[in-house]
Amino acid sequence: MSILNQLNSIPMYAICGCIVAFVAIVCIIFLVRAYRAGKAIGMDTTKMNRAIISSITFSILPSVGILLGVIALSGCLGTPWPWLRLSVIGALHYETQIAEAAAEQVGMSSLSAAEMTPTAFTTIALLMSVCIIWGMVLSIFFNKKYTRKLSDQKNSSGAGFGDMAMKAMFIGLVSTYVGRYLGQFVSENGVFTFTGDYIPIIVMIVSAVVMAVFTFFIEKKKVAWLDSFSLAGSMLLGMTAAVFVALL
Repeated sequence: MSILNQLNSIPMYAICGCIVAFVAIVCIIFLVRAYRAGKAIGMDTTKMNRAIISSITFSILPSVGILLGVIALSGCLGTPWPWLRLSVIGALHYETQIAEAAAEQVGMSSLSAAEMTPTAFTTIALLMSVCIIWGMVLSIFFNKKYTRKLSDQKNSSGAGFGDMAMKAMFIGLVSTYVGRYLGQFVSENGVFTFTGDYIPIIVMIVSAVVMAVFTFFIEKKKVAWLDSFSLAGSMLLGMTAAVFVALL
């Protein structure tokens, strides 16, 4: 049995499915209790029902990007594990970046099923889990103080610390991967012979341009509903560009 068949086996689906089902049940319990609490304090049930329906409707569109992430990772990590990660606690940009970085550290040239081994998958899955756990752990000790700081900044003008920190970290991550691709694209001999793979650079440029267009309409033209399509749209057009460039 190949490694991909093992990762898509019934036991893997059962283990990951139980965890996803548990989280779904908890969400339903909170929904029911919140609905009952709303009725108890006299909230209009029509407005609550309308809020539930609108929330369901608007949550479908952002999930397109999550679905694309599951599809992208399922080719090398199987379907159950990416489904679990992106359904419960993971973020699309985090999971893909950590998986690629972990694959490089175990000696894989790329995140692919052809080079995947049980040891490589174990390392990748462990890093994907451990690297994101610190937010929950640190919240136990610092979340109260951090929340109080954010509340104090709501009354001040300008961007808060949380917004600036997230933007700085994301720019750092993007710069790291861009630098890696540019380093592969330029010859190690110091001469610009461009012996590397230029497809990732093309994908980066196309995705950045598409995201910039979305951001322009969202922030400048106040088309707020496009925010649900921005991530999925930039991913789809970036992957489409990769396919067209590869066919040339």
